Amino acid sequence: MLYSLLSFKNIIKNKEISNIMLFSVASSISLLGTAIYNFAIGLYVLRITGSGLSFAVTLSVSVLSTILVNPFAGVLADRLDKKLLAIITDMLNGILFIGLYVVTCRSTLNLSMIYVSTFLLNVFTTVYGISIEAVKANLVSDEKLISMNSIIKVIESTAAILGPSIGGIVFVSLDVKFFIFINGLSFALSAVLQLFIDFSFNCKESNKVKAEINFIADIVEGITFLKTEKKIINMFKIFVILNFCIGLSIEVPMPYIINNILKLDANFLGVINGAWSLGMILGAFLIKGFMKKYSYTEIVRWASILLSFSMVAIGFSVILYYELFNEIFYLIYFILIMIIAGISISFIDIPLFYILQKDIPEEFRGRVLCIGISLAKIILPMALIMSGGFINLVPAYVLPIAGGLVLCIFSIRKIMN
Repeated sequence: MLYSLLSFKNIIKNKEISNIMLFSVASSISLLGTAIYNFAIGLYVLRITGSGLSFAVTLSVSVLSTILVNPFAGVLADRLDKKLLAIITDMLNGILFIGLYVVTCRSTLNLSMIYVSTFLLNVFTTVYGISIEAVKANLVSDEKLISMNSIIKVIESTAAILGPSIGGIVFVSLDVKFFIFINGLSFALSAVLQLFIDFSFNCKESNKVKAEINFIADIVEGITFLKTEKKIINMFKIFVILNFCIGLSIEVPMPYIINNILKLDANFLGVINGAWSLGMILGAFLIKGFMKKYSYTEIVRWASILLSFSMVAIGFSVILYYELFNEIFYLIYFILIMIIAGISISFIDIPLFYILQKDIPEEFRGRVLCIGISLAKIILPMALIMSGGFINLVPAYVLPIAGGLVLCIFSIRKIMN
Protein backbone atom coordinates (compact mmCIF):
# COMPACT_ATOMS: atom_id res chain seq x y z
CA MET A 1 0.00 0.00 0.00
CA LEU A 2 2.82 2.41 0.97
CA TYR A 3 4.65 1.62 -2.31
CA SER A 4 1.48 2.35 -4.30
CA LEU A 5 1.00 5.69 -2.55
CA LEU A 6 4.62 6.69 -3.17
CA SER A 7 4.32 5.70 -6.84
CA PHE A 8 1.16 7.78 -7.18
CA LYS A 9 2.91 10.78 -5.60
CA ASN A 10 5.83 10.39 -8.02
CA ILE A 11 3.42 10.40 -10.96
CA ILE A 12 1.76 13.57 -9.67
CA LYS A 13 5.17 15.24 -9.24
CA ASN A 14 6.33 14.18 -12.71
CA LYS A 15 4.51 16.75 -14.83
CA GLU A 16 5.21 14.96 -18.09
CA ILE A 17 3.76 11.62 -16.97
CA SER A 18 0.86 13.45 -15.33
CA ASN A 19 0.21 15.34 -18.59
CA ILE A 20 0.17 12.11 -20.60
CA MET A 21 -2.18 10.35 -18.19
CA LEU A 22 -4.62 13.24 -17.76
CA PHE A 23 -4.58 14.06 -21.47
CA SER A 24 -5.21 10.42 -22.41
CA VAL A 25 -8.18 10.10 -20.06
CA ALA A 26 -9.69 13.46 -21.12
CA SER A 27 -9.26 12.62 -24.82
CA SER A 28 -10.77 9.17 -24.32
CA ILE A 29 -13.86 10.68 -22.73
CA SER A 30 -14.30 13.31 -25.46
CA LEU A 31 -13.63 11.04 -28.45
CA LEU A 32 -15.58 8.05 -27.16
CA GLY A 33 -18.50 10.19 -26.03
CA THR A 34 -18.74 11.81 -29.47
CA ALA A 35 -18.43 8.46 -31.31
CA ILE A 36 -21.10 6.78 -29.15
CA TYR A 37 -23.49 9.73 -29.47
CA ASN A 38 -23.13 10.03 -33.26
CA PHE A 39 -23.84 6.30 -33.72
CA ALA A 40 -26.64 5.99 -31.16
CA ILE A 41 -28.43 9.14 -32.31
CA GLY A 42 -28.27 7.90 -35.92
CA LEU A 43 -30.03 4.69 -34.90
CA TYR A 44 -32.58 6.74 -32.94
CA VAL A 45 -33.32 8.81 -36.06
CA LEU A 46 -33.84 5.62 -38.06
CA ARG A 47 -36.26 4.31 -35.43
CA ILE A 48 -38.42 7.44 -35.14
CA THR A 49 -38.50 8.24 -38.88
CA GLY A 50 -37.82 4.96 -40.67
CA SER A 51 -36.07 7.14 -43.25
CA GLY A 52 -32.64 6.37 -44.62
CA LEU A 53 -32.50 9.96 -45.88
CA SER A 54 -32.94 11.37 -42.35
CA PHE A 55 -30.20 9.02 -41.14
CA ALA A 56 -27.90 10.21 -43.94
CA VAL A 57 -28.65 13.85 -43.11
CA THR A 58 -27.67 13.21 -39.47
CA LEU A 59 -24.32 11.78 -40.60
CA SER A 60 -23.82 14.59 -43.13
CA VAL A 61 -24.46 17.28 -40.50
CA SER A 62 -21.55 15.96 -38.42
CA VAL A 63 -19.19 15.90 -41.43
CA LEU A 64 -20.25 19.27 -42.86
CA SER A 65 -20.03 21.05 -39.49
CA THR A 66 -16.45 19.81 -39.11
CA ILE A 67 -15.43 20.99 -42.59
CA LEU A 68 -17.12 24.40 -42.19
CA VAL A 69 -15.64 25.23 -38.80
CA ASN A 70 -12.10 23.89 -39.40
CA PRO A 71 -10.50 27.13 -40.77
CA PHE A 72 -11.99 29.22 -37.94
CA ALA A 73 -10.98 26.62 -35.36
CA GLY A 74 -7.38 26.98 -36.49
CA VAL A 75 -7.46 30.74 -35.97
CA LEU A 76 -8.96 30.36 -32.49
CA ALA A 77 -6.32 27.74 -31.58
CA ASP A 78 -3.51 30.11 -32.63
CA ARG A 79 -4.92 33.32 -31.19
CA LEU A 80 -6.45 32.19 -27.88
CA ASP A 81 -5.08 30.36 -24.87
CA LYS A 82 -5.23 26.70 -25.93
CA LYS A 83 -5.85 25.37 -22.44
CA LEU A 84 -8.75 27.76 -21.91
CA LEU A 85 -10.13 26.91 -25.36
CA ALA A 86 -9.99 23.15 -24.71
CA ILE A 87 -11.69 23.51 -21.32
CA ILE A 88 -14.39 25.86 -22.65
CA THR A 89 -15.27 23.62 -25.62
CA ASP A 90 -15.55 20.54 -23.41
CA MET A 91 -17.70 22.52 -20.95
CA LEU A 92 -19.88 23.75 -23.83
CA ASN A 93 -20.41 20.13 -24.92
CA GLY A 94 -21.33 19.26 -21.33
CA ILE A 95 -23.79 22.17 -21.12
CA LEU A 96 -25.19 21.24 -24.55
CA PHE A 97 -26.01 17.67 -23.51
CA ILE A 98 -27.31 18.53 -20.04
CA GLY A 99 -29.44 21.30 -21.58
CA LEU A 100 -30.72 18.87 -24.21
CA TYR A 101 -31.61 16.43 -21.43
CA VAL A 102 -33.61 19.12 -19.58
CA VAL A 103 -35.46 20.05 -22.77
CA THR A 104 -36.28 16.43 -23.63
CA CYS A 105 -37.65 15.84 -20.12
CA ARG A 106 -40.42 18.29 -20.99
CA SER A 107 -40.90 17.43 -24.67
CA THR A 108 -40.09 14.68 -27.17
CA LEU A 109 -36.64 14.56 -28.72
CA ASN A 110 -37.32 15.53 -32.34
CA LEU A 111 -35.29 15.83 -35.56
CA SER A 112 -34.71 19.58 -35.19
CA MET A 113 -33.17 19.08 -31.74
CA ILE A 114 -31.03 16.22 -33.05
CA TYR A 115 -29.72 18.15 -36.06
CA VAL A 116 -28.91 21.25 -33.99
CA SER A 117 -27.25 19.29 -31.17
CA THR A 118 -25.25 17.14 -33.63
CA PHE A 119 -24.07 20.26 -35.45
CA LEU A 120 -23.03 22.04 -32.23
CA LEU A 121 -21.39 18.90 -30.81
CA ASN A 122 -19.16 18.57 -33.85
CA VAL A 123 -18.40 22.30 -33.94
CA PHE A 124 -17.22 22.29 -30.31
CA THR A 125 -15.39 18.98 -30.79
CA THR A 126 -13.61 20.30 -33.89
CA VAL A 127 -12.38 23.41 -32.07
CA TYR A 128 -11.31 21.20 -29.15
CA GLY A 129 -9.50 18.78 -31.48
CA ILE A 130 -7.57 21.48 -33.32
CA SER A 131 -6.54 23.27 -30.12
CA ILE A 132 -5.30 19.95 -28.70
CA GLU A 133 -3.53 18.97 -31.94
CA ALA A 134 -1.77 22.35 -31.98
CA VAL A 135 -0.61 22.07 -28.36
CA LYS A 136 0.52 18.41 -28.19
CA ALA A 137 4.16 19.36 -28.72
CA ASN A 138 3.93 21.59 -25.63
CA LEU A 139 2.54 18.89 -23.33
CA VAL A 140 5.58 16.58 -23.42
CA SER A 141 9.27 16.62 -24.24
CA ASP A 142 10.39 16.04 -27.85
CA GLU A 143 11.44 12.50 -26.90
CA LYS A 144 7.93 11.65 -25.68
CA LEU A 145 6.02 13.29 -28.58
CA ILE A 146 5.98 10.09 -30.64
CA SER A 147 4.61 8.20 -27.63
CA MET A 148 1.93 10.86 -27.20
CA ASN A 149 0.89 10.60 -30.86
CA SER A 150 0.84 6.80 -30.60
CA ILE A 151 -1.39 6.94 -27.51
CA ILE A 152 -3.83 9.26 -29.29
CA LYS A 153 -3.91 6.96 -32.34
CA VAL A 154 -4.74 4.06 -30.01
CA ILE A 155 -7.50 6.11 -28.37
CA GLU A 156 -8.95 7.18 -31.75
CA SER A 157 -8.89 3.62 -33.09
CA THR A 158 -10.38 2.23 -29.89
CA ALA A 159 -13.16 4.83 -30.06
CA ALA A 160 -13.80 3.77 -33.67
CA ILE A 161 -14.21 0.16 -32.51
CA LEU A 162 -16.12 0.77 -29.28
CA GLY A 163 -18.23 3.72 -30.46
CA PRO A 164 -20.62 1.69 -32.67
CA SER A 165 -20.61 -1.27 -30.25
CA ILE A 166 -21.41 0.78 -27.14
CA GLY A 167 -23.71 3.02 -29.18
CA GLY A 168 -25.72 -0.05 -30.22
CA ILE A 169 -25.90 -1.27 -26.61
CA VAL A 170 -26.95 2.19 -25.41
CA PHE A 171 -29.63 2.37 -28.10
CA VAL A 172 -31.08 -1.02 -27.13
CA SER A 173 -30.62 -0.92 -23.34
CA LEU A 174 -30.93 2.69 -22.20
CA ASP A 175 -33.35 5.53 -22.65
CA VAL A 176 -31.60 7.90 -25.06
CA LYS A 177 -32.41 10.79 -22.68
CA PHE A 178 -30.48 9.12 -19.85
CA PHE A 179 -27.47 8.61 -22.11
CA ILE A 180 -27.58 12.27 -23.15
CA PHE A 181 -27.37 13.27 -19.48
CA ILE A 182 -24.47 10.87 -18.74
CA ASN A 183 -22.62 12.14 -21.83
CA GLY A 184 -23.01 15.71 -20.58
CA LEU A 185 -21.43 14.77 -17.24
CA SER A 186 -18.59 12.99 -19.06
CA PHE A 187 -17.67 16.09 -21.04
CA ALA A 188 -17.75 18.16 -17.86
CA LEU A 189 -15.37 15.63 -16.23
CA SER A 190 -13.03 15.90 -19.23
CA ALA A 191 -12.96 19.69 -18.79
CA VAL A 192 -12.12 19.34 -15.09
CA LEU A 193 -9.24 16.94 -15.85
CA GLN A 194 -7.72 19.46 -18.26
CA LEU A 195 -7.50 22.03 -15.48
CA PHE A 196 -4.61 19.95 -14.07
CA ILE A 197 -2.69 19.58 -17.38
CA ASP A 198 0.38 21.78 -17.83
CA PHE A 199 -0.10 23.12 -21.37
CA SER A 200 3.27 24.93 -21.25
CA PHE A 201 5.49 22.02 -20.15
CA ASN A 202 7.61 22.11 -23.34
CA CYS A 203 6.78 25.58 -24.62
CA LYS A 204 9.83 26.89 -26.50
CA GLU A 205 8.18 30.03 -27.82
CA SER A 206 6.43 32.88 -26.07
CA ASN A 207 2.77 32.07 -26.47
CA LYS A 208 1.33 35.54 -26.91
CA VAL A 209 -2.44 35.79 -27.06
CA LYS A 210 -3.71 38.26 -29.63
CA ALA A 211 -6.51 40.43 -28.27
CA GLU A 212 -8.19 41.06 -31.62
CA ILE A 213 -9.10 38.28 -34.03
CA ASN A 214 -9.60 38.94 -37.74
CA PHE A 215 -10.60 35.56 -39.14
CA ILE A 216 -10.07 36.41 -42.81
CA ALA A 217 -6.70 38.11 -42.27
CA ASP A 218 -5.53 35.37 -39.91
CA ILE A 219 -6.52 32.59 -42.33
CA VAL A 220 -4.74 34.42 -45.19
CA GLU A 221 -1.66 34.80 -42.96
CA GLY A 222 -1.65 31.05 -42.35
CA ILE A 223 -1.96 30.32 -46.10
CA THR A 224 0.85 32.80 -46.87
CA PHE A 225 3.12 31.05 -44.36
CA LEU A 226 2.23 27.64 -45.82
CA LYS A 227 3.12 28.74 -49.36
CA THR A 228 6.75 29.17 -48.29
CA GLU A 229 6.97 25.71 -46.68
CA LYS A 230 7.47 23.14 -49.46
CA LYS A 231 8.14 20.30 -47.00
CA ILE A 232 4.83 20.85 -45.20
CA ILE A 233 2.94 21.17 -48.50
CA ASN A 234 4.39 17.82 -49.60
CA MET A 235 3.16 16.21 -46.38
CA PHE A 236 -0.33 17.58 -46.96
CA LYS A 237 -0.20 16.11 -50.48
CA ILE A 238 0.38 12.71 -48.88
CA PHE A 239 -2.73 13.14 -46.68
CA VAL A 240 -4.82 14.23 -49.68
CA ILE A 241 -3.73 11.34 -51.93
CA LEU A 242 -4.07 8.90 -49.04
CA ASN A 243 -7.65 9.96 -48.27
CA PHE A 244 -8.58 9.98 -51.95
CA CYS A 245 -7.26 6.46 -52.50
CA ILE A 246 -8.88 5.13 -49.30
CA GLY A 247 -12.24 6.59 -50.34
CA LEU A 248 -11.90 5.30 -53.90
CA SER A 249 -10.51 1.84 -53.13
CA ILE A 250 -11.66 0.78 -49.65
CA GLU A 251 -14.59 2.69 -48.15
CA VAL A 252 -17.10 1.92 -50.95
CA PRO A 253 -15.65 -1.03 -52.94
CA MET A 254 -14.84 -3.30 -49.98
CA PRO A 255 -18.38 -3.40 -48.49
CA TYR A 256 -19.80 -3.72 -52.02
CA ILE A 257 -17.51 -6.65 -52.85
CA ILE A 258 -18.17 -8.38 -49.51
CA ASN A 259 -21.97 -7.95 -49.63
CA ASN A 260 -22.83 -7.91 -53.34
CA ILE A 261 -20.15 -9.97 -55.09
CA LEU A 262 -18.89 -12.49 -52.55
CA LYS A 263 -22.19 -12.43 -50.60
CA LEU A 264 -20.49 -13.19 -47.29
CA ASP A 265 -22.28 -13.37 -43.94
CA ALA A 266 -23.67 -9.94 -43.00
CA ASN A 267 -21.79 -10.00 -39.67
CA PHE A 268 -18.42 -10.36 -41.38
CA LEU A 269 -18.26 -6.71 -42.44
CA GLY A 270 -18.33 -5.50 -38.83
CA VAL A 271 -15.52 -7.91 -37.89
CA ILE A 272 -13.46 -6.82 -40.91
CA ASN A 273 -13.93 -3.10 -40.11
CA GLY A 274 -12.89 -3.85 -36.53
CA ALA A 275 -9.70 -5.45 -37.89
CA TRP A 276 -8.88 -2.13 -39.60
CA SER A 277 -9.02 -0.26 -36.28
CA LEU A 278 -7.11 -3.10 -34.59
CA GLY A 279 -4.37 -2.69 -37.19
CA MET A 280 -4.10 1.02 -36.37
CA ILE A 281 -3.72 0.17 -32.68
CA LEU A 282 -0.98 -2.39 -33.46
CA GLY A 283 0.75 0.16 -35.69
CA ALA A 284 0.66 2.76 -32.92
CA PHE A 285 2.40 0.33 -30.57
CA LEU A 286 5.01 -0.72 -33.16
CA ILE A 287 5.91 2.62 -34.73
CA LYS A 288 8.28 3.87 -32.03
CA GLY A 289 10.63 0.90 -32.49
CA PHE A 290 10.72 1.42 -36.26
CA MET A 291 11.40 5.15 -35.91
CA LYS A 292 14.54 4.34 -33.91
CA LYS A 293 15.91 2.24 -36.80
CA TYR A 294 14.64 3.92 -39.97
CA SER A 295 14.17 7.46 -41.27
CA TYR A 296 10.71 9.00 -41.39
CA THR A 297 10.93 9.10 -45.19
CA GLU A 298 11.56 5.37 -45.44
CA ILE A 299 8.79 4.50 -42.99
CA VAL A 300 6.16 6.66 -44.70
CA ARG A 301 7.15 5.55 -48.21
CA TRP A 302 7.14 1.81 -47.47
CA ALA A 303 3.98 2.05 -45.37
CA SER A 304 2.23 3.79 -48.29
CA ILE A 305 3.40 1.07 -50.68
CA LEU A 306 2.19 -1.62 -48.25
CA LEU A 307 -1.19 0.14 -48.02
CA SER A 308 -1.40 0.23 -51.82
CA PHE A 309 -0.83 -3.56 -51.93
CA SER A 310 -3.70 -3.95 -49.44
CA MET A 311 -5.96 -2.02 -51.83
CA VAL A 312 -4.92 -4.19 -54.75
CA ALA A 313 -5.57 -7.29 -52.61
CA ILE A 314 -9.18 -6.16 -52.08
CA GLY A 315 -9.68 -6.11 -55.85
CA PHE A 316 -7.84 -9.39 -56.28
CA SER A 317 -10.41 -11.08 -54.00
CA VAL A 318 -12.97 -10.77 -56.81
CA ILE A 319 -10.63 -12.38 -59.33
CA LEU A 320 -9.82 -15.12 -56.81
CA TYR A 321 -13.55 -15.70 -56.25
CA TYR A 322 -13.92 -17.36 -59.67
CA GLU A 323 -11.33 -19.97 -58.69
CA LEU A 324 -12.03 -20.44 -54.99
CA PHE A 325 -14.90 -19.69 -52.65
CA ASN A 326 -14.90 -20.37 -48.94
CA GLU A 327 -16.46 -17.97 -46.42
CA ILE A 328 -13.93 -18.62 -43.64
CA PHE A 329 -11.04 -18.22 -46.09
CA TYR A 330 -12.39 -14.83 -47.18
CA LEU A 331 -13.02 -13.72 -43.60
CA ILE A 332 -9.39 -14.43 -42.69
CA TYR A 333 -8.24 -12.94 -46.01
CA PHE A 334 -10.00 -9.60 -45.41
CA ILE A 335 -9.07 -9.47 -41.71
CA LEU A 336 -5.38 -9.79 -42.64
CA ILE A 337 -5.74 -7.15 -45.37
CA MET A 338 -7.40 -4.69 -42.99
CA ILE A 339 -4.88 -5.29 -40.20
CA ILE A 340 -2.05 -4.58 -42.65
CA ALA A 341 -3.91 -1.50 -43.94
CA GLY A 342 -4.46 -0.25 -40.37
CA ILE A 343 -0.81 -0.73 -39.43
CA SER A 344 0.21 1.11 -42.61
CA ILE A 345 -2.03 4.08 -41.81
CA SER A 346 -0.54 4.41 -38.31
CA PHE A 347 2.95 4.19 -39.82
CA ILE A 348 2.03 7.10 -42.12
CA ASP A 349 -0.03 9.31 -39.78
CA ILE A 350 2.11 9.22 -36.64
CA PRO A 351 5.49 10.20 -38.21
CA LEU A 352 3.87 12.88 -40.39
CA PHE A 353 2.02 14.51 -37.49
CA TYR A 354 5.21 14.31 -35.42
CA ILE A 355 7.11 16.25 -38.10
CA LEU A 356 4.29 18.77 -38.53
CA GLN A 357 4.03 19.38 -34.78
CA LYS A 358 7.79 20.00 -34.54
CA ASP A 359 8.31 21.99 -37.76
CA ILE A 360 5.32 24.35 -37.70
CA PRO A 361 5.88 27.35 -35.38
CA GLU A 362 3.35 27.49 -32.56
CA GLU A 363 1.81 30.78 -33.70
CA PHE A 364 0.85 29.16 -37.04
CA ARG A 365 0.31 25.55 -35.96
CA GLY A 366 -3.47 25.60 -35.54
CA ARG A 367 -4.19 27.33 -38.85
CA VAL A 368 -1.72 25.29 -40.89
CA LEU A 369 -2.90 21.96 -39.46
CA CYS A 370 -6.49 23.02 -40.17
CA ILE A 371 -5.68 23.61 -43.83
CA GLY A 372 -4.22 20.12 -44.18
CA ILE A 373 -7.04 18.46 -42.24
CA SER A 374 -9.68 20.38 -44.24
CA LEU A 375 -8.15 19.33 -47.56
CA ALA A 376 -8.08 15.70 -46.46
CA LYS A 377 -11.68 15.84 -45.19
CA ILE A 378 -12.96 17.51 -48.37
CA ILE A 379 -11.23 15.06 -50.72
CA LEU A 380 -12.67 12.00 -48.94
CA PRO A 381 -16.37 12.63 -49.74
CA MET A 382 -15.36 13.52 -53.32
CA ALA A 383 -13.63 10.14 -53.61
CA LEU A 384 -16.63 8.38 -52.05
CA ILE A 385 -19.01 9.99 -54.56
CA MET A 386 -16.70 9.09 -57.45
CA SER A 387 -16.34 5.52 -56.21
CA GLY A 388 -20.10 5.18 -55.71
CA GLY A 389 -20.71 6.46 -59.23
CA PHE A 390 -18.26 4.08 -60.88
CA ILE A 391 -18.93 0.94 -58.81
CA ASN A 392 -21.84 -0.15 -61.01
CA LEU A 393 -20.21 0.93 -64.27
CA VAL A 394 -16.94 -1.02 -64.10
CA PRO A 395 -16.02 -4.46 -62.73
CA ALA A 396 -15.84 -4.35 -58.91
CA TYR A 397 -12.12 -5.13 -58.79
CA VAL A 398 -11.13 -2.14 -60.95
CA LEU A 399 -11.47 0.62 -58.31
CA PRO A 400 -9.39 -1.05 -55.55
CA ILE A 401 -6.66 -2.01 -58.00
CA ALA A 402 -6.68 1.44 -59.69
CA GLY A 403 -6.50 3.27 -56.34
CA GLY A 404 -3.73 0.96 -55.14
CA LEU A 405 -1.67 1.58 -58.27
CA VAL A 406 -2.13 5.36 -58.00
CA LEU A 407 -0.96 5.31 -54.36
CA CYS A 408 1.96 3.00 -55.17
CA ILE A 409 3.22 5.18 -58.04
CA PHE A 410 2.83 8.34 -55.92
CA SER A 411 4.67 6.67 -53.00
CA ILE A 412 7.63 5.63 -55.16
CA ARG A 413 7.98 8.89 -57.07
CA LYS A 414 6.84 11.69 -54.78
CA ILE A 415 6.85 10.92 -51.06
CA MET A 416 9.18 13.32 -49.27
CA ASN A 417 11.70 13.56 -52.10
